[in-house]
Amino acid sequence: MEVLRKIGNSYAARRQQDHPVLCNWSIALVIPTPRCAKIQRFNLMKIPLRSFCAKPVCAIIPEDLHHYGSTSNLDKMEQNVLLRKGSNNIPVIRELIKKLDMKNDSDVAKLKGELSKLPNLTHPRIVNYGDEPKELEQFSPSDSFPTHATEFSEVAKYMNIFRMDHLGNYTGHKSYYLFGKLAELEQAIKEYTVQQLLQNNFSLISVPDILPKEVIEGCGMNTDGERTQVYKLDSGLCLSGTSEMALAGFFENQVLEEKQLPIKVAAVSRCYRAETSGLNEEKGIYRVHQFTKVEMFAICAESQSEDVLELFKDLQLENFKKLNLKIRLLDMPPSELGAPAYQKYDIEAWMPGRKVWGEISSSSNCTDYQAKRLNIRYKTDKGETKFAHTVNGTAAAIPRLLIAILESNQVDKNSIEIPNVLGEYMKNCSITKDKLIPEIKLLKHLKHDI
Repeated sequence: MEVLRKIGNSYAARRQQDHPVLCNWSIALVIPTPRCAKIQRFNLMKIPLRSFCAKPVCAIIPEDLHHYGSTSNLDKMEQNVLLRKGSNNIPVIRELIKKLDMKNDSDVAKLKGELSKLPNLTHPRIVNYGDEPKELEQFSPSDSFPTHATEFSEVAKYMNIFRMDHLGNYTGHKSYYLFGKLAELEQAIKEYTVQQLLQNNFSLISVPDILPKEVIEGCGMNTDGERTQVYKLDSGLCLSGTSEMALAGFFENQVLEEKQLPIKVAAVSRCYRAETSGLNEEKGIYRVHQFTKVEMFAICAESQSEDVLELFKDLQLENFKKLNLKIRLLDMPPSELGAPAYQKYDIEAWMPGRKVWGEISSSSNCTDYQAKRLNIRYKTDKGETKFAHTVNGTAAAIPRLLIAILESNQVDKNSIEIPNVLGEYMKNCSITKDKLIPEIKLLKHLKHDI
């Protein structure tokens, strides 16, 4: 056990130099609008501005090392991995511990790498769910909610406000253009969502979309391998898949005061995902390589994270109900949590054009999983230093909401009503057929002899 304790202390002390590309990056704070100016929020200027450069602290935390040397605890961790349908690397960890040579950097690095792959613990409430989520709530805006509608891509193309066809040679597979009222609707959703968050004491941050892989991995995302969802640049940096990563990185290496917590922040950003789908129910803009999202994120004390998760979930439900959507709340099973989450809620909207429930939002309590990797801590009122808990949630995933709104609010073939709460951010509360936009056709270039 003393050997493993030294590993944790050794790796926690090592930090690599800042990445030169990011050294001058900073966080831009967005000033609230006058009508929200009186709301009290945590002063983010108290957090020293830093680049996201230092490598996260090793996942081997000295306080937890006794777990890795105990056969019974390794057995429990293995049960948790299998429960979550993850790749079982506990046998590898057992062998590495047996053969560990502290003087062999390769052995130490291998053990560190394997330990960092372990998932978070699982909330005891959901361990018996099996592989299916539990539906907790369902809401319909009216008894006359449409059961049949035209699918999003079809109605949007008919109205000349959307293009996704024949773009492969121009902007790549799974790219798209929004025109006119549909582009206005995208902006309206963002503005509406941000205002709701500001009114609930969130602080808005404008974040970078290019991050070091260490920050992304510190949040629990794998950046290597064929199945990674992360886009990697030639420089070694990565495109962010969600602003959760940049928001978490903002607090890296910070020691906060318990009285400051919870700190609730939000961001609007472009999100980049390498993964797409060929499933018919996920066609169109349901799953694409890049999209806009409004994200919620919180740093909490360990006693606060479950309550903050409930707050995030309640805000999501409240905001989506105002959009005239038929929605349901799901408590997700262990196999659907991903590595970082201790518990997770999904919210799905009924998409009558597709005749399926489609996920429009999720929220997760990651407990101290991300904080240990990014070294985010807080001092209790008694002077004890602990790792913080992190909570994240999607406030608005724009493409999914566009699908749900257009399929749920069709008046007839030529008109779509916009929910009232979005109307104040648009010129009017309806979308009608727009002027024809020029078509793009692929032409084969022929080489002629002169």
